Amino acid sequence: MTETQAHPAGQLQLAHEESGEGLPVVLLHPFPLDHSYWTPQLTGFVDHCRIIAPDMRGFGATPAQPPYNVDRYADDVVALLDRLSIESAVIGGCSIGGYITLALWRRHRDRIRGLMLFDTRARADSDDERLKRAGQIDFARSNGAAAVAEQMLPAVLGATTLERHPEIVEHARFIMQRATVDGIIGAVEAMMHRPDSNALLPTIDVPTLIVCGAEDVATPPEESRHMHDRIPGSVLEMIEGAGHLSSLERPSAVNHVMREFLAGLIYP
Repeated sequence: MTETQAHPAGQLQLAHEESGEGLPVVLLHPFPLDHSYWTPQLTGFVDHCRIIAPDMRGFGATPAQPPYNVDRYADDVVALLDRLSIESAVIGGCSIGGYITLALWRRHRDRIRGLMLFDTRARADSDDERLKRAGQIDFARSNGAAAVAEQMLPAVLGATTLERHPEIVEHARFIMQRATVDGIIGAVEAMMHRPDSNALLPTIDVPTLIVCGAEDVATPPEESRHMHDRIPGSVLEMIEGAGHLSSLERPSAVNHVMREFLAGLIYP
């Protein structure tokens, strides 16, 4: 894990973990988890890819530091690429990580060799969703990260996982409850105010993989189908028996579709 250091104007060095050599692949974790969400991918591609999994500000080993918005998160990722002397990379993100991935395409598309969008969506929040997020901020401030984890687990894990895999539920709980309250609040604010990205979708001209858990209720499969219909040449993969955290719930299945997609970039 890399040390972190604050810089002027809100810039922050992201802590990160990486493994392997070859094609650079940056994976951006969902809310409110950290880089360890991607452990099955960090260990699953060492022979072909350089997997880089950062902690976004306020999560994992990266300290909480404002400002919090998807553009700032995207710029943090580019600063990490610069620090690692990586000219361009495949960028993949789950949930809020997907929102950051789309912000990267909007702001830094010359740094992107391919996109992977996991359990996310392009549209902005509705007014009702923003009200719910405001309530989540109040709840986090009053009750802490562990309570946020308990509140969110039924919404982010699929029915199959909740019924049959208590070890995955416990693992997700463990990661979520170590988030900082400031990081949680900042991320919720960033999601509340993120721009709509629908107009970006037809402009995406790099290989794009879209992955969605078939049991995802937070960003349901229709959101992924919507993106697939609008991103030219994109590939859509549904992961059976998984919810919003598909890479954690069905890691072998997700690694399989990732491997096929990345092979097309390594051996075009």
